[in-house]
Amino acid sequence: MHDITKDPAYNAVDPADFPAMLEIERYGNRSDAFDRIISATHDHFWDPLDSKYIDFSQGFDTANEYLVNPSANTDLKTAIGDRLDEGQKIKLVNLDVWWSFSSILHGEQGALSLSASLCHILRDPGAQEYAANQTREEARHVTAFTRYIQARWGKPVSVGSSLGNLLEELVASPLVWKKLVGMQMLVEGLAMGAFAMFFKEARDPLMRQVCQLVMTDEAFHHKFGKIWAERTIPYISREEHEMIEDWAAQVFQILLFNLGSPDQKPWIYEAVGLDPAWCQSAFMEGLTDALIREELRDAANLFRVLIKTLLRAGIITDRTRGIYAAYVDMAELYDEGDRMVGDDIAEEGIKHLLKLNAGNRGRRQAPLAAE
Repeated sequence: MHDITKDPAYNAVDPADFPAMLEIERYGNRSDAFDRIISATHDHFWDPLDSKYIDFSQGFDTANEYLVNPSANTDLKTAIGDRLDEGQKIKLVNLDVWWSFSSILHGEQGALSLSASLCHILRDPGAQEYAANQTREEARHVTAFTRYIQARWGKPVSVGSSLGNLLEELVASPLVWKKLVGMQMLVEGLAMGAFAMFFKEARDPLMRQVCQLVMTDEAFHHKFGKIWAERTIPYISREEHEMIEDWAAQVFQILLFNLGSPDQKPWIYEAVGLDPAWCQSAFMEGLTDALIREELRDAANLFRVLIKTLLRAGIITDRTRGIYAAYVDMAELYDEGDRMVGDDIAEEGIKHLLKLNAGNRGRRQAPLAAE
């Protein structure tokens, strides 16, 4: 498998070839494609360690109250829910949220490591600076989700094999196109959908706040992938397009059918007194195409956002359209335009941050070394 570079902004070198970064002509060959999203970094600054932005001491009774609306839980729409009393349903839903937020935390760590790896290989100083910016932002997401999980459960649970294998593949890949399609489109598209869903369904105010703050950053990470698609997809060969398209469709199917599957989290079902093997069978029996389509109809559904990202980028063609059309109306999705469901939530968050940060503008801060 070979790399696909159609725009000099995405030229890359071997990560061990640091001398290539010292070539004097390289410094002046800077693309302006990323300047606007780099400059906008200051508009959505926030600090998860500063209670001015978010207070992680806010409590919540996870033993007796749903963290999210139970209607958002797919298990309860199958025979699994029929076997549970109200207390067990609360426990299952909240354990599933623990699983989901742990998965999000692992995804953010993957995005941090991947962004850092781009800094080592992108020759263009503008692309490299953007990757460095994203690395910093992903690092604060790791901090924020770690603190949220600590506040509600103490520590995260281990990553599931499906997500863990995908993140490992993306971070380790030497291919820029795979890193950008995989992380900036598939995983970031999935994340924007997940954050929008949790923001909408949360009964925990702290959860809503964390999701919105993270979305103020993620909306820009999503744009980085969009810029790559605009500068690459129209110029690739048919063979190259089919390679990207087939790989994206394969990853979509792996995530759709495995990310929330009971076999990825048997301990949750054991905790409410159910046999994980039976739950897997009940889940697959209840997870019909009709149920999936019903869930994907919601604009905040994480997979719907992922599909729209690929469709608007020109990665989905008639060759693979049927894979996605089984679950969503593709024409309707395309006609919605470029805006994502998370964009409005992110924009409201940015307005809040601009007001919150206004007092810091123009104020000269004492250097930390002097403290």
